[in-house]
Amino acid sequence: MAWFKKTRKPIVAPTEPSRVPEGLWVKCPSCNQILYEKELTQNLRVCGKCSHHFRMSASQRLTSLLDDGKWVAFDDKLRSNDPLGFHDKKSYEERLRTGMKTTGLSDAAISAIGRIGGIETAIVAMDYGFIGGSMGIVVGEMITRAIERALDRQLPLVIICCSGGARMMEGTLSLMQMAKVSAALARFDRAGLPYVAVLTDPTTGGVTASFAMLADFHIAEPGALIGFAGPRVIEQTIRHKLPPGFQRSEFLLEHGMLDMIVDRRELQATITRTLRFMRASATVSSAKSEAVQAESAGSS
Repeated sequence: MAWFKKTRKPIVAPTEPSRVPEGLWVKCPSCNQILYEKELTQNLRVCGKCSHHFRMSASQRLTSLLDDGKWVAFDDKLRSNDPLGFHDKKSYEERLRTGMKTTGLSDAAISAIGRIGGIETAIVAMDYGFIGGSMGIVVGEMITRAIERALDRQLPLVIICCSGGARMMEGTLSLMQMAKVSAALARFDRAGLPYVAVLTDPTTGGVTASFAMLADFHIAEPGALIGFAGPRVIEQTIRHKLPPGFQRSEFLLEHGMLDMIVDRRELQATITRTLRFMRASATVSSAKSEAVQAESAGSS
């Protein structure tokens, strides 16, 4: 009868609890959907259920926008020299080293030239992962050089804004970048070249107060926080409750601060159409100006 008896082995508890590998799944903060990281990346880091736009690194931005994900980088060796010897909970030098290690960048932006829809374009993408995408002397210099490079080569300019504002570890020197970049953009504007700003979550502080709002065309991603001071600071200052959605891209579009809100998956095509339209308009305006000048010279 032993042939028909089933030997049962005792259940042995695992010595270590099973773990899901880190970084394999992501929870959407908007709809609480659990998302597969690989599929999220393929979808340009946009939730497939509620279309929540996750933040992207500067390199991911360029890869998603530029043809074949290819670009030529400039000024990627520039580094801050900690002009004030600043120290709070950590030294500024340590924060710079951490930012470089985390992002693989020398500072909070990538300046490059590539093609968007076949149009050669000067482009700057900011990276929030590097000290909150703050603008210090290096970021200000990179953007200024990008503007001057576009001016020399007669190229359109696109800046992907993502920043907590000016970098206070560099004091007044960081605030001076607002004026420097704005002056370069004024020269760029006089040349009649198109500048498109893409405002992403978040775009705040000195970046909003300077080049982010000086473009010919302003595009924002859905739900992006855009403003100068934060909502909490404003509420404490004016002692009033702010309206729902205040400083979000939808609120700014409704009040005339933006030209368009575009889903990230449609951003490349939208920028391509915008640059083509603006280049064509600039050509027509230039032709009319030359015709007027010729007519004036003939009549005289």
